[in-house]
Amino acid sequence: MRLDRRLSRVLHALLHLDQMDGPATSELIAQMLQTNPAVVRRTMSGLRDAGIVLSVKGHGGGWSLMRPLDKITLYSIYQALGSPQLFAMGSDDEETACLLAKAANAATSDALAAAKKQFELSLHCVTVAQLAEGFEEKTRTSGER
Repeated sequence: MRLDRRLSRVLHALLHLDQMDGPATSELIAQMLQTNPAVVRRTMSGLRDAGIVLSVKGHGGGWSLMRPLDKITLYSIYQALGSPQLFAMGSDDEETACLLAKAANAATSDALAAAKKQFELSLHCVTVAQLAEGFEEKTRTSGER
């Protein structure tokens, strides 16, 4: 199964948007994320629909934040991305008549649901702004950005 990297990539883009003086084009964001501008537009449109970013067309347009980073939780980003599947595991044949298979399916489904719930709870507790805490000091000591 291919890994879904949209959450970390979008967080990366939002942190950069916060540092910019004006809107960022899909091309610029695609360059930052080493992807295609069409992928950026498709991904960012979900964030726009969720009220996280704003898009302006035309010369001087692009993507910008609609809310400050301290008002955006990681969970809201995860939801705007369609709550991507977390695991490459799942239950066996859901239509099985075998009671043993049903027991195995129930145990697997319950464990996956509990893990997803815990993951989502942890995302509720973190804002995008918290990811940038200490950023200035880290860039001074490492020289990276």
